[in-house]
Amino acid sequence: MMSTLDWKLLRSVALAGVFTGLSGLTALVPVSAAAQSAVVRGLPDFTELVELAGPSVVNIRTTEKASARSGAGAMDEEMAEFFKRFGVPIPNAPRQQRPQQDEQPRGVGSGFILTADGVVMTNAHVVEGADEVIVTLADKREFKARIVGADKRTDVAVVKIEASGLPAVKVGDVSRLKVGEWVMAIGSPFGLENTVTAGIVSAKQRDTGDYLPFIQTDVAINPGNSGGPLINMRGEVVGINSQIYSRSGGFMGISFAIPMDEAMRVSEQLRASGRVTRGRIGVQIGPVTKDVAESLGLGKAQGALVTGVESGSPAEKAGVEAGDIIIRFEGKAIEKVADLPRLVGNTKPGSKSSLTVFRRGQSRDLAVTIAEIEPDKVAVKTTDREERAKASSAGQQVGLTVTELPEAQKKELKLKGGVLVSAAVDGAARAGLREGDIILAIANTEVSGVKDFDAILGKVDKSKTLSVLYRRGEWAQYALIRPAPAR
Repeated sequence: MMSTLDWKLLRSVALAGVFTGLSGLTALVPVSAAAQSAVVRGLPDFTELVELAGPSVVNIRTTEKASARSGAGAMDEEMAEFFKRFGVPIPNAPRQQRPQQDEQPRGVGSGFILTADGVVMTNAHVVEGADEVIVTLADKREFKARIVGADKRTDVAVVKIEASGLPAVKVGDVSRLKVGEWVMAIGSPFGLENTVTAGIVSAKQRDTGDYLPFIQTDVAINPGNSGGPLINMRGEVVGINSQIYSRSGGFMGISFAIPMDEAMRVSEQLRASGRVTRGRIGVQIGPVTKDVAESLGLGKAQGALVTGVESGSPAEKAGVEAGDIIIRFEGKAIEKVADLPRLVGNTKPGSKSSLTVFRRGQSRDLAVTIAEIEPDKVAVKTTDREERAKASSAGQQVGLTVTELPEAQKKELKLKGGVLVSAAVDGAARAGLREGDIILAIANTEVSGVKDFDAILGKVDKSKTLSVLYRRGEWAQYALIRPAPAR
Protein backbone atom coordinates (compact mmCIF):
# COMPACT_ATOMS: atom_id res chain seq x y z
CA MET A 1 0.00 0.00 0.00
CA MET A 2 1.22 3.50 -0.92
CA SER A 3 2.22 5.58 2.11
CA THR A 4 0.85 9.04 2.69
CA LEU A 5 4.26 10.49 1.96
CA ASP A 6 4.53 8.54 -1.34
CA TRP A 7 1.08 9.73 -2.42
CA LYS A 8 1.92 13.38 -1.69
CA LEU A 9 5.17 13.05 -3.63
CA LEU A 10 3.44 11.43 -6.61
CA ARG A 11 0.72 14.11 -6.56
CA SER A 12 3.27 16.94 -6.52
CA VAL A 13 5.17 15.40 -9.44
CA ALA A 14 1.95 14.86 -11.41
CA LEU A 15 1.00 18.49 -11.00
CA ALA A 16 4.30 19.51 -12.63
CA GLY A 17 3.88 17.22 -15.68
CA VAL A 18 1.36 15.32 -17.78
CA PHE A 19 0.27 11.70 -17.70
CA THR A 20 0.82 9.68 -20.87
CA GLY A 21 -0.14 6.15 -21.85
CA LEU A 22 -3.38 4.31 -22.39
CA SER A 23 -3.59 2.25 -19.19
CA GLY A 24 -2.24 3.24 -15.84
CA LEU A 25 0.61 5.61 -15.08
CA THR A 26 3.36 4.79 -17.55
CA ALA A 27 5.39 8.00 -17.59
CA LEU A 28 5.56 11.51 -16.25
CA VAL A 29 6.51 14.05 -18.92
CA PRO A 30 7.28 17.57 -17.67
CA VAL A 31 6.01 20.47 -19.78
CA SER A 32 9.06 22.18 -21.22
CA ALA A 33 9.62 25.89 -20.97
CA ALA A 34 9.93 25.98 -24.77
CA ALA A 35 6.45 24.48 -25.19
CA GLN A 36 5.00 26.96 -22.71
CA SER A 37 6.72 29.79 -24.56
CA ALA A 38 5.32 28.57 -27.89
CA VAL A 39 1.79 28.63 -26.49
CA VAL A 40 2.26 32.14 -25.14
CA ARG A 41 3.74 33.35 -28.42
CA GLY A 42 0.72 31.97 -30.28
CA LEU A 43 -1.72 34.29 -28.49
CA PRO A 44 -2.32 37.82 -29.80
CA ASP A 45 -1.03 40.83 -27.93
CA PHE A 46 -3.36 43.81 -28.27
CA THR A 47 -1.31 46.33 -26.29
CA GLU A 48 0.30 47.98 -29.32
CA LEU A 49 -3.04 48.10 -31.13
CA VAL A 50 -4.66 49.86 -28.18
CA GLU A 51 -1.85 52.41 -28.06
CA LEU A 52 -2.15 52.92 -31.83
CA ALA A 53 -5.95 53.11 -32.22
CA GLY A 54 -7.10 54.10 -28.74
CA PRO A 55 -6.52 57.88 -29.12
CA SER A 56 -8.80 57.91 -32.18
CA VAL A 57 -11.83 56.51 -30.32
CA VAL A 58 -14.29 58.97 -28.79
CA ASN A 59 -17.19 58.91 -26.38
CA ILE A 60 -20.45 60.46 -27.58
CA ARG A 61 -23.11 61.82 -25.24
CA THR A 62 -26.41 63.24 -26.42
CA THR A 63 -29.07 65.38 -24.82
CA GLU A 64 -32.60 66.35 -25.77
CA LYS A 65 -35.03 68.96 -24.57
CA ALA A 66 -37.54 67.79 -22.01
CA SER A 67 -41.01 67.29 -23.44
CA ALA A 68 -44.45 67.21 -21.97
CA ARG A 69 -44.59 63.43 -22.06
CA SER A 70 -44.58 61.56 -18.77
CA GLY A 71 -41.45 60.09 -17.29
CA ALA A 72 -42.89 56.59 -17.55
CA GLY A 73 -43.67 57.08 -21.22
CA ALA A 74 -40.17 58.33 -21.85
CA MET A 75 -38.67 55.30 -20.17
CA ASP A 76 -40.81 52.91 -22.20
CA GLU A 77 -39.60 54.50 -25.42
CA GLU A 78 -35.98 54.51 -24.31
CA MET A 79 -36.06 50.91 -23.15
CA ALA A 80 -37.52 49.87 -26.50
CA GLU A 81 -34.57 51.57 -28.19
CA PHE A 82 -32.22 49.91 -25.69
CA PHE A 83 -33.31 46.48 -26.77
CA LYS A 84 -33.50 47.39 -30.42
CA ARG A 85 -30.08 48.94 -30.64
CA PHE A 86 -27.36 50.11 -28.28
CA GLY A 87 -27.93 53.68 -27.16
CA VAL A 88 -27.88 53.61 -23.38
CA PRO A 89 -30.96 55.41 -22.04
CA ILE A 90 -30.29 57.25 -18.81
CA PRO A 91 -33.33 57.47 -16.53
CA ASN A 92 -34.62 61.01 -16.29
CA ALA A 93 -35.53 62.71 -13.04
CA PRO A 94 -39.25 63.41 -12.58
CA ARG A 95 -40.32 65.98 -15.17
CA GLN A 96 -42.12 68.21 -12.70
CA GLN A 97 -38.85 68.88 -10.84
CA ARG A 98 -37.24 70.56 -13.88
CA PRO A 99 -38.19 73.35 -16.26
CA GLN A 100 -39.86 71.95 -19.36
CA GLN A 101 -37.13 73.12 -21.76
CA ASP A 102 -34.13 71.86 -19.73
CA GLU A 103 -31.62 69.70 -21.57
CA GLN A 104 -31.96 66.11 -20.39
CA PRO A 105 -29.32 63.35 -20.62
CA ARG A 106 -30.45 61.01 -23.40
CA GLY A 107 -27.81 58.40 -24.12
CA VAL A 108 -24.19 57.52 -24.63
CA GLY A 109 -22.37 55.81 -27.47
CA SER A 110 -19.01 55.64 -29.18
CA GLY A 111 -17.38 56.89 -32.34
CA PHE A 112 -14.00 57.36 -33.96
CA ILE A 113 -12.09 60.18 -35.64
CA LEU A 114 -12.14 59.82 -39.41
CA THR A 115 -10.08 62.89 -40.33
CA ALA A 116 -7.61 65.07 -38.46
CA ASP A 117 -9.86 68.13 -38.84
CA GLY A 118 -12.63 66.69 -36.67
CA VAL A 119 -14.88 64.46 -38.79
CA VAL A 120 -16.22 61.71 -36.53
CA MET A 121 -18.10 58.59 -37.59
CA THR A 122 -20.69 56.81 -35.42
CA ASN A 123 -24.09 55.08 -35.67
CA ALA A 124 -27.20 56.93 -36.79
CA HIS A 125 -29.16 55.59 -33.82
CA VAL A 126 -26.61 57.10 -31.41
CA VAL A 127 -27.41 60.67 -32.51
CA GLU A 128 -31.03 60.20 -33.62
CA GLY A 129 -33.35 62.71 -31.95
CA ALA A 130 -30.52 64.52 -30.17
CA ASP A 131 -30.65 68.28 -29.63
CA GLU A 132 -27.01 68.36 -28.59
CA VAL A 133 -24.10 66.01 -29.25
CA ILE A 134 -21.01 66.14 -27.04
CA VAL A 135 -17.83 64.35 -28.14
CA THR A 136 -15.19 63.50 -25.53
CA LEU A 137 -11.72 62.63 -26.82
CA ALA A 138 -9.39 60.08 -25.25
CA ASP A 139 -7.42 62.98 -23.70
CA LYS A 140 -10.67 64.12 -21.95
CA ARG A 141 -11.21 67.22 -24.10
CA GLU A 142 -14.87 67.86 -24.84
CA PHE A 143 -16.45 69.41 -27.94
CA LYS A 144 -19.98 70.18 -29.03
CA ALA A 145 -20.54 68.41 -32.34
CA ARG A 146 -22.62 69.28 -35.38
CA ILE A 147 -24.53 66.44 -37.06
CA VAL A 148 -23.40 66.45 -40.68
CA GLY A 149 -25.81 63.70 -41.71
CA ALA A 150 -27.27 60.37 -40.69
CA ASP A 151 -28.56 57.42 -42.72
CA LYS A 152 -31.03 55.16 -40.92
CA ARG A 153 -30.94 52.42 -43.56
CA THR A 154 -27.27 51.68 -42.92
CA ASP A 155 -27.15 53.13 -39.39
CA VAL A 156 -24.19 55.36 -40.27
CA ALA A 157 -23.83 58.96 -39.09
CA VAL A 158 -21.15 61.64 -39.44
CA VAL A 159 -20.64 64.47 -36.92
CA LYS A 160 -18.13 67.31 -36.96
CA ILE A 161 -16.19 68.94 -34.14
CA GLU A 162 -14.14 72.13 -34.47
CA ALA A 163 -10.61 70.86 -33.86
CA SER A 164 -7.44 70.12 -35.79
CA GLY A 165 -4.43 67.84 -35.58
CA LEU A 166 -6.54 64.97 -34.24
CA PRO A 167 -5.37 61.33 -34.40
CA ALA A 168 -7.40 59.82 -37.27
CA VAL A 169 -7.95 56.09 -37.73
CA LYS A 170 -6.53 54.01 -40.54
CA VAL A 171 -9.28 52.49 -42.68
CA GLY A 172 -8.75 48.82 -43.51
CA ASP A 173 -9.59 46.70 -46.55
CA VAL A 174 -12.67 44.63 -45.63
CA SER A 175 -12.06 42.26 -48.56
CA ARG A 176 -8.90 41.05 -46.79
CA LEU A 177 -10.79 40.26 -43.59
CA LYS A 178 -11.03 36.51 -42.95
CA VAL A 179 -13.36 34.42 -40.82
CA GLY A 180 -11.44 33.34 -37.70
CA GLU A 181 -9.24 36.44 -37.73
CA TRP A 182 -8.66 38.25 -34.42
CA VAL A 183 -10.35 41.63 -34.07
CA MET A 184 -10.69 44.20 -31.29
CA ALA A 185 -13.32 46.74 -30.26
CA ILE A 186 -12.90 49.96 -28.28
CA GLY A 187 -15.88 51.86 -26.94
CA SER A 188 -17.91 52.97 -23.95
CA PRO A 189 -20.10 50.05 -22.84
CA PHE A 190 -22.48 51.23 -20.11
CA GLY A 191 -20.60 54.55 -20.17
CA LEU A 192 -17.25 52.97 -19.25
CA GLU A 193 -15.00 54.93 -21.61
CA ASN A 194 -12.06 53.39 -23.50
CA THR A 195 -13.05 49.80 -22.79
CA VAL A 196 -11.20 47.25 -24.92
CA THR A 197 -12.66 43.84 -25.85
CA ALA A 198 -11.46 41.26 -28.36
CA GLY A 199 -12.57 38.16 -30.24
CA ILE A 200 -12.65 36.71 -33.72
CA VAL A 201 -14.61 37.24 -36.92
CA SER A 202 -17.42 34.67 -36.77
CA ALA A 203 -18.85 35.24 -40.25
CA LYS A 204 -18.90 37.71 -43.13
CA GLN A 205 -21.73 38.84 -45.38
CA ARG A 206 -24.31 38.13 -42.68
CA ASP A 207 -27.71 39.29 -43.89
CA THR A 208 -29.69 41.21 -41.30
CA GLY A 209 -30.86 44.12 -43.43
CA ASP A 210 -31.60 45.24 -46.96
CA TYR A 211 -28.48 47.25 -47.59
CA LEU A 212 -25.79 45.76 -45.38
CA PRO A 213 -23.86 42.47 -45.35
CA PHE A 214 -22.76 42.61 -41.70
CA ILE A 215 -19.54 41.31 -40.15
CA GLN A 216 -20.45 38.93 -37.32
CA THR A 217 -18.01 38.60 -34.41
CA ASP A 218 -17.88 37.21 -30.89
CA VAL A 219 -16.28 40.40 -29.55
CA ALA A 220 -18.02 41.48 -26.32
CA ILE A 221 -20.26 44.38 -27.37
CA ASN A 222 -22.75 46.02 -25.03
CA PRO A 223 -24.97 49.13 -24.91
CA GLY A 224 -22.65 52.12 -25.34
CA ASN A 225 -20.32 50.33 -27.77
CA SER A 226 -22.53 51.55 -30.63
CA GLY A 227 -20.60 53.51 -33.21
CA GLY A 228 -17.20 52.36 -31.97
CA PRO A 229 -14.60 50.81 -34.27
CA LEU A 230 -13.91 47.16 -35.01
CA ILE A 231 -10.13 46.95 -35.49
CA ASN A 232 -7.99 44.27 -37.14
CA MET A 233 -4.53 43.15 -36.04
CA ARG A 234 -2.92 45.76 -38.30
CA GLY A 235 -4.59 48.52 -36.33
CA GLU A 236 -7.04 49.33 -39.13
CA VAL A 237 -10.76 49.97 -38.71
CA VAL A 238 -12.73 47.35 -40.65
CA GLY A 239 -16.20 47.96 -39.23
CA ILE A 240 -18.52 50.00 -37.01
CA ASN A 241 -20.04 48.07 -34.11
CA SER A 242 -23.77 48.44 -34.55
CA GLN A 243 -25.97 45.56 -33.36
CA ILE A 244 -26.09 42.53 -31.11
CA TYR A 245 -28.25 39.46 -30.96
CA SER A 246 -29.68 39.45 -27.46
CA ARG A 247 -32.67 38.28 -25.46
CA SER A 248 -31.70 40.38 -22.46
CA GLY A 249 -30.30 43.60 -23.95
CA GLY A 250 -26.76 42.53 -23.03
CA PHE A 251 -24.03 40.61 -24.86
CA MET A 252 -24.75 36.96 -25.70
CA GLY A 253 -21.76 36.11 -27.87
CA ILE A 254 -23.04 37.44 -31.20
CA SER A 255 -22.43 40.98 -32.40
CA PHE A 256 -22.57 42.69 -35.78
CA ALA A 257 -20.47 45.43 -37.36
CA ILE A 258 -21.10 47.54 -40.46
CA PRO A 259 -18.34 46.81 -43.01
CA MET A 260 -16.11 49.83 -43.38
CA ASP A 261 -16.28 49.91 -47.18
CA GLU A 262 -20.07 50.28 -46.99
CA ALA A 263 -19.77 52.88 -44.22
CA MET A 264 -17.24 54.94 -46.16
CA ARG A 265 -19.49 54.96 -49.23
CA VAL A 266 -22.33 56.33 -47.11
CA SER A 267 -20.14 58.82 -45.23
CA GLU A 268 -18.84 60.33 -48.47
CA GLN A 269 -22.39 61.16 -49.54
CA LEU A 270 -23.29 62.49 -46.08
CA ARG A 271 -20.26 64.78 -46.06
CA ALA A 272 -21.00 65.98 -49.58
CA SER A 273 -24.74 66.63 -49.32
CA GLY A 274 -25.94 65.60 -45.86
CA ARG A 275 -28.05 62.80 -47.31
CA VAL A 276 -27.73 59.52 -49.15
CA THR A 277 -29.32 58.88 -52.53
CA ARG A 278 -29.98 55.31 -53.63
CA GLY A 279 -31.14 53.70 -56.79
CA ARG A 280 -34.32 51.72 -57.26
CA ILE A 281 -35.99 49.87 -60.12
CA GLY A 282 -39.43 49.26 -58.58
CA VAL A 283 -39.72 45.53 -58.02
CA GLN A 284 -40.87 43.38 -55.13
CA ILE A 285 -38.54 40.41 -54.78
CA GLY A 286 -38.24 37.17 -52.87
CA PRO A 287 -35.79 34.26 -52.56
CA VAL A 288 -35.45 31.47 -55.11
CA THR A 289 -35.75 28.08 -53.42
CA LYS A 290 -33.99 24.95 -54.60
CA ASP A 291 -37.28 23.34 -55.62
CA VAL A 292 -38.38 26.37 -57.65
CA ALA A 293 -34.98 26.61 -59.35
CA GLU A 294 -35.08 22.94 -60.34
CA SER A 295 -38.66 23.09 -61.56
CA LEU A 296 -37.87 26.07 -63.80
CA GLY A 297 -34.64 24.63 -65.16
CA LEU A 298 -32.48 27.30 -63.53
CA GLY A 299 -30.02 24.72 -62.27
CA LYS A 300 -29.32 26.07 -58.81
CA ALA A 301 -31.03 28.32 -56.27
CA GLN A 302 -29.78 31.78 -57.19
CA GLY A 303 -31.06 35.19 -58.11
CA ALA A 304 -34.01 37.29 -56.94
CA LEU A 305 -37.55 36.21 -57.78
CA VAL A 306 -39.67 39.13 -58.99
CA THR A 307 -43.00 38.84 -57.18
CA GLY A 308 -44.34 42.19 -58.33
CA VAL A 309 -43.51 45.13 -60.60
CA GLU A 310 -44.63 48.65 -59.71
CA SER A 311 -46.72 50.44 -62.28
CA GLY A 312 -44.70 53.01 -64.21
CA SER A 313 -41.45 51.92 -62.56
CA PRO A 314 -38.08 51.57 -64.34
CA ALA A 315 -38.47 47.80 -64.17
CA GLU A 316 -41.87 47.87 -65.91
CA LYS A 317 -40.51 50.18 -68.61
CA ALA A 318 -37.55 47.82 -69.08
CA GLY A 319 -39.89 44.85 -69.59
CA VAL A 320 -39.39 43.06 -66.27
CA GLU A 321 -42.34 40.79 -65.45
CA ALA A 322 -43.65 39.12 -62.32
CA GLY A 323 -42.16 35.62 -62.20
CA ASP A 324 -38.84 36.68 -63.70
CA ILE A 325 -35.74 35.72 -61.80
CA ILE A 326 -33.09 38.45 -61.88
CA ILE A 327 -29.76 36.62 -62.04
CA ARG A 328 -27.35 39.45 -62.92
CA PHE A 329 -27.13 43.21 -62.47
CA GLU A 330 -24.49 45.14 -64.40
CA GLY A 331 -22.78 41.84 -65.08
CA LYS A 332 -22.55 40.91 -61.40
CA ALA A 333 -24.15 37.63 -60.34
CA ILE A 334 -27.09 37.77 -57.93
CA GLU A 335 -26.32 34.81 -55.69
CA LYS A 336 -29.03 35.58 -53.12
CA VAL A 337 -32.01 37.88 -52.95
CA ALA A 338 -30.28 40.46 -50.70
CA ASP A 339 -27.60 41.10 -53.34
CA LEU A 340 -29.98 42.92 -55.69
CA PRO A 341 -31.11 45.83 -53.44
CA ARG A 342 -27.50 46.44 -52.42
CA LEU A 343 -26.24 46.61 -55.99
CA VAL A 344 -29.17 48.69 -57.23
CA GLY A 345 -29.08 50.90 -54.13
CA ASN A 346 -25.42 51.69 -54.68
CA THR A 347 -26.07 52.73 -58.29
CA LYS A 348 -26.45 56.43 -59.01
CA PRO A 349 -30.01 57.43 -59.95
CA GLY A 350 -30.28 58.25 -63.64
CA SER A 351 -27.68 55.66 -64.61
CA LYS A 352 -28.46 53.19 -67.39
CA SER A 353 -27.82 49.65 -66.22
CA SER A 354 -28.30 46.11 -67.50
CA LEU A 355 -30.41 43.35 -65.97
CA THR A 356 -30.29 39.67 -66.87
CA VAL A 357 -33.51 37.83 -66.13
CA PHE A 358 -34.38 34.15 -66.38
CA ARG A 359 -37.83 33.78 -67.91
CA ARG A 360 -39.49 30.55 -69.01
CA GLY A 361 -36.24 28.67 -69.45
CA GLN A 362 -34.24 31.41 -71.14
CA SER A 363 -31.99 34.28 -70.08
CA ARG A 364 -32.77 37.76 -71.37
CA ASP A 365 -30.82 40.99 -71.09
CA LEU A 366 -32.84 44.12 -70.35
CA ALA A 367 -31.77 47.77 -70.17
CA VAL A 368 -33.08 49.74 -67.19
CA THR A 369 -32.70 53.38 -66.12
CA ILE A 370 -32.20 53.62 -62.36
CA ALA A 371 -34.57 55.87 -60.41
CA GLU A 372 -34.05 57.40 -56.98
CA ILE A 373 -35.43 55.45 -54.05
CA GLU A 374 -38.56 56.78 -52.41
CA PRO A 375 -40.73 55.74 -49.46
CA ASP A 376 -42.48 52.42 -49.98
CA LYS A 377 -45.93 52.76 -51.45
CA VAL A 378 -48.84 50.84 -50.04
CA ALA A 379 -51.04 49.88 -52.92
CA VAL A 380 -54.54 48.62 -52.26
CA LYS A 381 -56.46 46.82 -54.93
CA THR A 382 -60.06 45.71 -54.84
CA THR A 383 -61.38 42.89 -56.94
CA ASP A 384 -64.90 43.02 -58.38
CA ARG A 385 -65.90 39.47 -59.18
CA GLU A 386 -67.95 39.62 -62.33
CA GLU A 387 -69.95 36.81 -63.82
CA ARG A 388 -67.45 34.18 -64.95
CA ALA A 389 -67.34 31.85 -67.86
CA LYS A 390 -67.74 28.14 -67.44
CA ALA A 391 -65.12 26.66 -65.12
CA SER A 392 -62.31 24.43 -66.39
CA SER A 393 -62.34 20.77 -65.44
CA ALA A 394 -58.81 19.81 -66.53
CA GLY A 395 -57.28 21.51 -63.53
CA GLN A 396 -59.14 19.22 -61.16
CA GLN A 397 -56.51 16.55 -61.83
CA VAL A 398 -54.07 18.67 -59.81
CA GLY A 399 -56.68 20.00 -57.39
CA LEU A 400 -57.51 23.24 -59.22
CA THR A 401 -60.76 24.69 -60.47
CA VAL A 402 -60.24 27.81 -62.56
CA THR A 403 -62.38 30.25 -64.52
CA GLU A 404 -61.73 33.01 -67.02
CA LEU A 405 -60.31 36.20 -65.57
CA PRO A 406 -62.79 39.06 -66.22
CA GLU A 407 -61.54 41.63 -68.74
CA ALA A 408 -62.15 44.46 -66.26
CA GLN A 409 -59.91 42.75 -63.73
CA LYS A 410 -57.20 42.14 -66.34
CA LYS A 411 -57.26 45.82 -67.22
CA GLU A 412 -57.19 46.92 -63.59
CA LEU A 413 -54.25 44.66 -62.79
CA LYS A 414 -52.52 45.31 -66.15
CA LEU A 415 -52.36 41.61 -67.00
CA LYS A 416 -52.19 40.13 -70.48
CA GLY A 417 -53.79 36.86 -69.44
CA GLY A 418 -54.27 34.44 -66.60
CA VAL A 419 -57.04 32.39 -65.03
CA LEU A 420 -58.81 32.83 -61.73
CA VAL A 421 -58.73 30.08 -59.09
CA SER A 422 -62.23 29.38 -57.83
CA ALA A 423 -61.23 26.34 -55.76
CA ALA A 424 -58.01 24.66 -54.64
CA VAL A 425 -57.92 21.21 -53.03
CA ASP A 426 -55.55 18.26 -52.59
CA GLY A 427 -52.13 18.98 -54.17
CA ALA A 428 -52.98 22.56 -55.09
CA ALA A 429 -54.10 23.34 -51.54
CA ARG A 430 -50.99 21.69 -50.10
CA ALA A 431 -48.91 23.92 -52.39
CA GLY A 432 -50.55 26.99 -50.82
CA LEU A 433 -52.91 27.97 -53.64
CA ARG A 434 -56.35 29.25 -52.70
CA GLU A 435 -59.52 30.80 -54.09
CA GLY A 436 -58.96 34.22 -55.62
CA ASP A 437 -55.39 33.56 -56.79
CA ILE A 438 -54.63 34.37 -60.42
CA ILE A 439 -52.54 31.79 -62.28
CA LEU A 440 -50.19 33.48 -64.76
CA ALA A 441 -48.08 30.53 -65.90
CA ILE A 442 -47.99 26.80 -65.41
CA ALA A 443 -45.12 24.41 -66.19
CA ASN A 444 -43.04 27.43 -67.19
CA THR A 445 -45.58 28.40 -69.89
CA GLU A 446 -47.75 31.51 -69.94
CA VAL A 447 -51.49 31.01 -69.50
CA SER A 448 -53.73 33.27 -71.58
CA GLY A 449 -57.06 31.77 -70.54
CA VAL A 450 -58.93 28.63 -69.52
CA LYS A 451 -58.52 26.94 -72.93
CA ASP A 452 -54.78 27.56 -72.81
CA PHE A 453 -54.67 26.31 -69.21
CA ASP A 454 -56.38 23.05 -70.20
CA ALA A 455 -54.06 22.54 -73.18
CA ILE A 456 -50.93 23.00 -71.07
CA LEU A 457 -52.15 20.64 -68.37
CA GLY A 458 -52.97 18.04 -71.00
CA LYS A 459 -49.33 17.91 -72.05
CA VAL A 460 -47.53 17.94 -68.68
CA ASP A 461 -46.31 14.84 -66.85
CA LYS A 462 -48.59 14.56 -63.82
CA SER A 463 -46.05 12.31 -62.07
CA LYS A 464 -43.62 15.23 -61.74
CA THR A 465 -43.71 18.38 -59.66
CA LEU A 466 -45.67 21.13 -61.42
CA SER A 467 -44.55 24.77 -61.10
CA VAL A 468 -47.29 27.39 -60.95
CA LEU A 469 -46.69 31.14 -61.16
CA TYR A 470 -49.60 32.93 -59.52
CA ARG A 471 -50.54 36.37 -58.33
CA ARG A 472 -52.12 37.14 -54.99
CA GLY A 473 -52.97 40.75 -54.29
CA GLU A 474 -50.12 42.92 -55.56
CA TRP A 475 -47.41 40.28 -55.77
CA ALA A 476 -46.61 37.16 -57.77
CA GLN A 477 -44.90 34.02 -56.51
CA TYR A 478 -44.35 30.36 -57.32
CA ALA A 479 -46.14 27.31 -55.94
CA LEU A 480 -45.07 23.71 -56.52
CA ILE A 481 -47.85 21.14 -56.91
CA ARG A 482 -46.37 17.76 -56.11
CA PRO A 483 -47.85 14.46 -57.38
CA ALA A 484 -50.11 12.63 -54.97
CA PRO A 485 -48.25 9.98 -52.93
CA ALA A 486 -48.76 6.39 -54.05
CA ARG A 487 -51.17 4.34 -51.95
